[in-house]
Amino acid sequence: MDLSTRVDALMDGLTADLERLTAIPSVAFPGFPPEPVLEAHDLLVELLRGAGVTRIDRLDLPDTAPVIVAEVPPPAPDAPTVLLYGHYDVQPPGDPTLWRSPPFEPTPLDDKTGLRARGVADDKANVIVHLGVLRAFGGVPPVGLKIVLEGQEEYGSAFDAYPPTDPDRFACDAMVIADLGNIRPGSPTLTTGLRGAAEVVVEVRTLAEPRHSGEFGGAAPDALLALLTALSTLHDVHGDVAVEGLRREEWTGTTFTEDEFRSLAGVLDGVPLTGSGSLGERLWSGPAITVIGIDAPSVDHAASAVVPYARAKLNLRFHPLQDPKEARGLLVTHLEALRPFGIRLTVTAGDTGPGYEARTDGPAYRAALTALREGWGEEPAYIAGGGSIPLVNGLARAVPGAEVLLFGAQDSRCNLHAPNERVLFSELRSAVIAEAAFLREFAAGHRAGGTA
Repeated sequence: MDLSTRVDALMDGLTADLERLTAIPSVAFPGFPPEPVLEAHDLLVELLRGAGVTRIDRLDLPDTAPVIVAEVPPPAPDAPTVLLYGHYDVQPPGDPTLWRSPPFEPTPLDDKTGLRARGVADDKANVIVHLGVLRAFGGVPPVGLKIVLEGQEEYGSAFDAYPPTDPDRFACDAMVIADLGNIRPGSPTLTTGLRGAAEVVVEVRTLAEPRHSGEFGGAAPDALLALLTALSTLHDVHGDVAVEGLRREEWTGTTFTEDEFRSLAGVLDGVPLTGSGSLGERLWSGPAITVIGIDAPSVDHAASAVVPYARAKLNLRFHPLQDPKEARGLLVTHLEALRPFGIRLTVTAGDTGPGYEARTDGPAYRAALTALREGWGEEPAYIAGGGSIPLVNGLARAVPGAEVLLFGAQDSRCNLHAPNERVLFSELRSAVIAEAAFLREFAAGHRAGGTA
């Protein structure tokens, strides 16, 4: 029986288990009950045991939901080992009135091609992919497996920095980080880079308290106007980032068409996109600075007064290979050098997260290209990601010789982190086939001396 036939026979069971898992509101954010996260943990342990996994540990770290660390021994002494990663926690559902069905009631799409629920794509479908692969091989894959299922990825936890402190636990020849997906449904995609992230807060204080704009405006220094003037220097006339030293390179991989991107981003008719150059440069291999929050009087409650204080929070995304502290420092230096109307700014550096760029010249990558062709029946593309996954860097530091592959059952239209998140059954099926084919191809290449 070929691989696709085996996976087809498993799909009803996999989709049923996906429904069970997504019905659990496993939000690991503060203020949400911890019991559902533990319930999801226990269900996955049960499903792993049912798929033939006998070595299952629970890793408990401070202020962190439990991490499932399971192992399937190699079938032969010379077989390689692959680490499979996913996470079982989900984003909060947000405003329930924006959902077409209750967020934690898995609901078939109108055309029955998929399932809608919070976390169904990010990342529970990818966790089910790992289970599907185990079942496809009858619990005896052609490689050794280390399975890591995290319970607090969306909020961040002590686990991000843990792997380098315990490298033997994660030792492997290759990793499949299944927390991503395709550029569009049906188009197999490897993500080869992740931008880094940093946050900076800039504030301005000019007066002891508000002053009447008629009596004092024109000479009294306006804090909000000074802040806006400073923020306006972060981009040039085209909308490109104007902070010196932030790395930007040409993007040579696949990217969205402008119409696709406008649709995905919900750009209103008649509004131009920001910046110049290819979308790949703007989204993945170049920097982006976004004002994600601002403290200033609201329009509805505005008084006719000169504003004495204003503050903004900035989110910086930077090239996968740029040092996080360097990138953040360049933004801080740019802001501290400004004196809008002679007014000094107070700049506070916030958290950083490193980017990541994967090797694309090794046997695992070559095996993955073959496997993705088999899973989707199309030639694979490669893209980068605008978001960061801090754990990827932790795992890469723990096992620096392992190749890291980022692919999965999501797609760019799955609405992750947004209302009406969904996964397509076709993507789930193809991802199971592709991951299983990767294990087969990687094992065969390893036996042949790494010439997959």
